[in-house]
Amino acid sequence: MLQVPPPAPPLPPTPPPDFDPNLLLASDDIVKIVVFAMLGLVFVTYAIARGPIGAAIGAAIRRMAGEESQPAALPGQLDAMRAEIDHLHAQVGELAERQDFSERMLAQVRKERQLPGAADVAG
Repeated sequence: MLQVPPPAPPLPPTPPPDFDPNLLLASDDIVKIVVFAMLGLVFVTYAIARGPIGAAIGAAIRRMAGEESQPAALPGQLDAMRAEIDHLHAQVGELAERQDFSERMLAQVRKERQLPGAADVAG
């Protein structure tokens, strides 16, 4: 009886010509990359949550929950703010009076410096 030789094992696929086996990552390298990426993601998430974006998200959540976003001012603070507003109102009124006076004085000086007969040409 003839013995048939066993079939030859299949050949491994041939890699492409530009393949470099040194560039393969070992499993411990992949674990290091995943851990590093997770730590980076945690850091970025923390930075966003602590910044103005996180504050805006927190304020939106508080508004949706029905909580007041800012505490009410104390009565003493309201009185101080009203006094400050009254003081600023008086200062603005005083500045408006000074500006009116300055404009009148400037108009008077310009009128005195006009050449004789210039009023007939301008008017």
